Amino acid sequence: MLYLRLAPEQFSCDEEKIFWTLAFFKDGRATRWSENLFRQEADTGVFPIQSWANFERQFWSQFFLVNAEADAVNTLEGSSYYQGNQTVDDYLNCFLTLVSDAGYTDPQTLMVKFRRGLKTNIQGQIATMPFRRPADTDLEAWYAAAQRIDQARLTNEAFQSTLRSTTTAPTCSTLPQPTPLSMLYLPQSAPPPVPPRPALPVLSRGIPMDVDTVRKTRPTPPWGCYQCREPNHLMKDCPHRLDVQRLTAEQREELIKDLMALKDAVAEEEVGSSPEKDFV
Repeated sequence: MLYLRLAPEQFSCDEEKIFWTLAFFKDGRATRWSENLFRQEADTGVFPIQSWANFERQFWSQFFLVNAEADAVNTLEGSSYYQGNQTVDDYLNCFLTLVSDAGYTDPQTLMVKFRRGLKTNIQGQIATMPFRRPADTDLEAWYAAAQRIDQARLTNEAFQSTLRSTTTAPTCSTLPQPTPLSMLYLPQSAPPPVPPRPALPVLSRGIPMDVDTVRKTRPTPPWGCYQCREPNHLMKDCPHRLDVQRLTAEQREELIKDLMALKDAVAEEEVGSSPEKDFV
């Protein structure tokens, strides 16, 4: 409609205006209405709308409800007009359209409807402002305050989103861990020298024992008898009874030696006392 008013010279007749406008009807109910008009033209050979004024009347009858006021009143009495996930600007545009269609003009009624539809946190921030709180009868001040708070919220969300995408807070797994003491480089000192073990002495194989030599070098006991230990006689002449079981191993050996010596002495005496025989 705006373009038609700004550039009327672009259209030579009403039919060109109508066709140009129908070219934008590409979705939903508008598409079905446009297709129906061209279907009627195909059936009758004449386009059903001949003037721009007739096109405007049929357009309003098709797309604007007769009971728009009643619908707007019913919407404002319910909760479907509430802000929800909309921005304050979108909510305000919708609210003002509904108020206009419903014919509401009472400032107090408009204030109640507007505050009821605002998000709870935004409405609460405005109502509890410690300074420059808008009056409950100043609709324009409430509109402006709600827009400022919502704009500040959107700006903060954009900043937080940028901050999260560029900076990642370090977690326990990304924080640098201290190097264990066992992994630190420590200069290793040379171990203390081990003193050499002393060489084991080499034992001599020794000299075989000569029993006779030991006997020859053994001193003669001061006593004469090995039996009774008296110096006046030998063991063979000992008046005491000989008890072999009481002798030590050394005494037994000496006893055997003395007996052998005595035997040799007796044999020599017998040889010396025998008369010599003459041989012819």
